[in-house]
Amino acid sequence: MSVIKMGRMALVCAIVVAWAGLACAAASVAELPTAAPAPVVIAQAAAPSMPAAAPPSAASASSVATLTGQTPVAGVPRMTSGPNGIPIGTKITMANWQQYQAFMPDGMVQLFQGALFWKMPPDLEIDIGPTYNYPLPKSYNDATEQYSPQVRLQRLPNGHWTLTNYVAGRPFPNPQDPDKGQKILADEWFAYGPHVSALSPETGLGSTCTSDRFGNNNCLKFSAVFRQLDYNTDPGIPRTESGAEGAWYTEWLMIEEPEESKYTADLTIFYSDMDKPEGNFVYVPSLRRSLRLASTARCAPLFSTDFTHDDERAGFNGGIATFDATFLRDQKIIALANLTTADGAFPDNYDMPLGFARPSWGAWSVRDTYVLDTRRVATASKGYCYGKRIMYVDKNFFHEQWMDLYDANMKLWKTGMVSFRVRVVPNIGVAALSSLAFQFWDLQSDHATYTFTADGAGRDIVINQAVPPQYNNIDRYSTPSGLMQINR
Repeated sequence: MSVIKMGRMALVCAIVVAWAGLACAAASVAELPTAAPAPVVIAQAAAPSMPAAAPPSAASASSVATLTGQTPVAGVPRMTSGPNGIPIGTKITMANWQQYQAFMPDGMVQLFQGALFWKMPPDLEIDIGPTYNYPLPKSYNDATEQYSPQVRLQRLPNGHWTLTNYVAGRPFPNPQDPDKGQKILADEWFAYGPHVSALSPETGLGSTCTSDRFGNNNCLKFSAVFRQLDYNTDPGIPRTESGAEGAWYTEWLMIEEPEESKYTADLTIFYSDMDKPEGNFVYVPSLRRSLRLASTARCAPLFSTDFTHDDERAGFNGGIATFDATFLRDQKIIALANLTTADGAFPDNYDMPLGFARPSWGAWSVRDTYVLDTRRVATASKGYCYGKRIMYVDKNFFHEQWMDLYDANMKLWKTGMVSFRVRVVPNIGVAALSSLAFQFWDLQSDHATYTFTADGAGRDIVINQAVPPQYNNIDRYSTPSGLMQINR
């Protein structure tokens, strides 16, 4: 999650629910929220009404090309928008979707084909708008330019991967063979993220809802603090923060609703030593103590959700050490990369029963992606749940727009879509990964999980200076001992 790493939080709260054996009670969600007060939302440009042109061929859909016809976006330096493979104004429906199949991930095609329980609704409408080229923060780009020439990808004796000489920024700004896929995975793992972001009762809570084949919907709300402690690039923030104690990134989450689950909390710590297993701690209010979870729990099913620990980043959350990534191809795919806040009203603003995006969520665009086949390294693959993860990584801001997950027998198991709402962060610039909606469908068990940050008018995740001071506390929100301060 993250990039904030927003995504990474996507359902850590569900881990807590799973561990403590707590059920998700129904919670109402306010409708049609707007942006959080501090960051400025970039308005979605309206797509002009025009007839759809003939769709490009599959070959052209998978080619890599510099965007042409881009024009500057008013008020946002270095940001441009324009067409990219499918004419602006095109409407994709159940009647014409096959014409645009070359622009779809495999899991999306499965939903369109309609052979499984989860299928696209008859009234589906995908409106194609302009493709935005989001400028990364200058400080992040400067770090990339300064430090990337010295970064090396290294295979360790235990079969794991690490980076040597990594300091900050994108490790491989122009990933090429050998090991192109592994370099892209490293770029995705270290994509830009603000040094601190939060969901809170004061500014807006996160929500997670589940749905099953019988139409049962259940939701919970949670607060969260995400903090980057090392490899920082935000102006005025130390590269390594005092009190980091070897940590690179931490995710703290606590259930706020339903009341019977309140104060159940989870802390995940990712370390600067890339081969060190992450630390995961849970606070159980009934015991008034925190417990450390075993690192072998990466594949444990999360109670009433469809996530494992390695799915919590609104996508890949496994790190670079224990995964081999193979580059498959370049592909243009349709995606929601300039989300409105309509996703904050579940289930009213979702196209049910699938829970797919409605036109009110904003115009879609064609995004250039790297497609990766990511699997556990041989020395760590025994007993692992997923046979492979196909990742569609955006070439602009380096996060997954879509993912397809296969079981150990290489049968498609789960498919997921991530939608982002771009915001301008003071003193930083554009944050392409901030507010989000994440839909995750289990195609074998007919179950689905949805998470979103929009929480009513003017309430959403907040970033950097907009984070309330009480949440800007490393000891309280980034250490295991901080969990013991809950319920005091």
